[in-house]
Amino acid sequence: MPGEETASQEAARLESLLEAAQQRLDQATVQAESTVELTRLAAAELDTATAAAAAASAAAQTAQAATDQAQSQVAAAGRAAFMSSGDLAQAGLLLEADDPEDLLARATTLALLADDRAEDISALEEVQGQQEAADASAQEAVLRQQEALGAAQQADADANARLAEAQQSYAAASAERAALQEQLQVAQVAALTEQGVDDPESVVAAGQAAVAASGGDLVAGQVTSCYGARGGTNHNGIDIAAPIGTPIYAPEGGVVLNAGPANGFGLAVYIQHSDGTITLYGHINQFFVTAGQVVEAGELIAEVGNRGQSTGPHLHIETHVGGLYATRTNPAPWLAQRGITLGGRCA
Repeated sequence: MPGEETASQEAARLESLLEAAQQRLDQATVQAESTVELTRLAAAELDTATAAAAAASAAAQTAQAATDQAQSQVAAAGRAAFMSSGDLAQAGLLLEADDPEDLLARATTLALLADDRAEDISALEEVQGQQEAADASAQEAVLRQQEALGAAQQADADANARLAEAQQSYAAASAERAALQEQLQVAQVAALTEQGVDDPESVVAAGQAAVAASGGDLVAGQVTSCYGARGGTNHNGIDIAAPIGTPIYAPEGGVVLNAGPANGFGLAVYIQHSDGTITLYGHINQFFVTAGQVVEAGELIAEVGNRGQSTGPHLHIETHVGGLYATRTNPAPWLAQRGITLGGRCA
């Protein structure tokens, strides 16, 4: 029938447009979350540089203390030599010394130090050399720390700019997708009506509900972005959109490595499971577990949020193998092995 063909064609056309809008939505989400990696790496480099600067400063202080002690020991030897010499003229010269190092130089010039004090002088020269090297190392470490701080601040500024752009793109694509979704539902109902399907509205609504349940036992939401390459970057996890406050459950038992502030994610929960895999749950609104806690499969661990570098309320989940941030893999197969499917979109 011509009318049926028109309704079906319109539904197909809208589905195509909806898929294109979804792809733009995905790209905006991935662009926003790529800034998480940008700021995370910069923050890690700053932490490393700060620790190195602190260690170098401590080493310099230790070297300074060793130099002070050596100078005192040699100065004491010089005074002892003076006391035994009984030469008042030489004594006057020694008493005019400005500091232990000056005293040492005058005593050496006056040949007041016995041969058995030569080792003390040599030791002093050695620790003074060590102090100079330690001071130079500390200065270099501070410069590296300042450079790392500047890089971290620049990375944060770049990330915020990219995030703002991604959020604008996301908002536009989301509005477009919502409008297309409404049009598609109308077209699908019309097509099913012309096909003679009973209660087409219920059929269409059931299809939408099936899509909305794509998070399975992990979280009730809709998958918006899968793991993989997107526009020159890699999306290191899977995103499931859901309203703020939607419960998030542990897909498998394990030990909580950390729960709290996380660079780029705002708040995050990290769980290590029996096979060594670490799962990360980012952008959460609040968490209900603590580091060191043992959790069971299906246990409430957090709720969906919109914190950090995010374009909208959603759960970002990652799987890490070989240690935290060592190797990030596609979470879909790991979740599927535990009975959690993602609607086929991220298989």
